Amino acid sequence: MSANHGGSLDNALEIVREAAKAGADCLKIQTYTADSLTIDSDNECFKIKGGLWDGYKLYDLYKEAGTPYEWQGLIKTECEKYGMDFLSTPFDKDGVDFLESLEVEAYKIASFELVDIPLIEYTASKGKPMIMSTGMASIDEIQDAIDACHRVGNEQIILLKCCSEYPAPWPDMHLGNIPDMSKRFNVPVGLSDHSAGSLGAVVGVALGACVIEKHVMLEGVDSADSKFSMTMTDFAQMVKDVRNAKMIAEGPNYELTDGEKSSTVFRRSIFVSKDIKAGDIFSEDNISVIRPSNGIEPKYYDDIVGKKAVKDVSKGTPLKWELIEE
Repeated sequence: MSANHGGSLDNALEIVREAAKAGADCLKIQTYTADSLTIDSDNECFKIKGGLWDGYKLYDLYKEAGTPYEWQGLIKTECEKYGMDFLSTPFDKDGVDFLESLEVEAYKIASFELVDIPLIEYTASKGKPMIMSTGMASIDEIQDAIDACHRVGNEQIILLKCCSEYPAPWPDMHLGNIPDMSKRFNVPVGLSDHSAGSLGAVVGVALGACVIEKHVMLEGVDSADSKFSMTMTDFAQMVKDVRNAKMIAEGPNYELTDGEKSSTVFRRSIFVSKDIKAGDIFSEDNISVIRPSNGIEPKYYDDIVGKKAVKDVSKGTPLKWELIEE
């Protein structure tokens, strides 16, 4: 949901309902105040230059975009009502404690907070699954975050490949990192997708992503995040595409499907292509490799050429071993 409630609790609850209808498994919000993220300062380093939020002071942006704490229990209850899990991203210890009071079942660490090792340790110490986005992170920084979880006895970690650009251009996505991250860090890996459309999510799943996170919005509701968010109609299609991609990418499995088994009748085999008398020699002139599959397999063609027919055989007869002289 992020900031896409646009400052309205009614919008927030409608996002829950629409996301559930679209097929989401879980809804994620963010638990912060402007003071938990930054300080109110006019120093130039606190001002955003370029991009979607050009000209904003960090404090003012976060104050505008935040989800009020008094809404969050109501959003969680609405999620449960519609059969969705509820998840939030805390940004300080007070946020973690507040979410513990709501009995959340998992935590998300944002890409920008992946280097906040004290926050990760405190959050992981609650013993809940940790889903950590890795935008901007080096291999060593990712390992530091994992080690922070391990130090407090938490092994329940999912990493999310992420490109922290809004929106993320496809050449910068580097989704080939997904299988490498899974192998390198020995944890499940998903994708936090800020790119346009559903292609990134589909490719991510095909490469092994076990979680897809996507910003969603209601039509006509403007917010700090709406310009890189997906409409509910498009999200519903993405859910279908992702689940189909996961199904398509399953394997390895070399067994024939039922449909393939029924099609094997139309594979090629060796047939008699001209009438043959007993004692005639099988040659390229009187046998052919054609469809369907009723005759001997084509791999034996060279073994048969030059041998004699044991009896008369008419054109169109599938060649069988009993028709060939040993």
